[in-house]
Amino acid sequence: MMQDATSGGAGRHGFIKSVHGVRYQVTDVSRSVAFYTQRLGFELKHQQLPVFANVSLGDTQILLSGPGASGSRPMPNGQQQEPGGWNRVVLRVVDLPEFIAELKKAGLRFRNELETGPGGRQIQLEDPDGNPIELFEPAR
Repeated sequence: MMQDATSGGAGRHGFIKSVHGVRYQVTDVSRSVAFYTQRLGFELKHQQLPVFANVSLGDTQILLSGPGASGSRPMPNGQQQEPGGWNRVVLRVVDLPEFIAELKKAGLRFRNELETGPGGRQIQLEDPDGNPIELFEPAR
């Protein structure tokens, strides 16, 4: 019988201990470190330039894998791992419109306009390689 998350089954898997981080494929690790640390307030935890860096915000780690990193190697069928896509990290923010204005003034790219729904407001920011970051402000 399958257990649902409310019964505690998900947390008792014998092999999975925790989320280690979110991996993003990037083309320039140094540029990505500057973006995450200077624009979004992440802390640099570790880097092995030019192929890898780990930045964190609280308990969340983003693993930045550049060309040549073990986390960027082609799949067995030859398919290349590339930046972009639609999976994304979601950052909780305050005063989303003001933060958007600040980021736009810095010339950063957004995928959409500010969206408002029953749970709050959000917008998708792109890192320098086109990886999406959702900025989310919960409804009051």
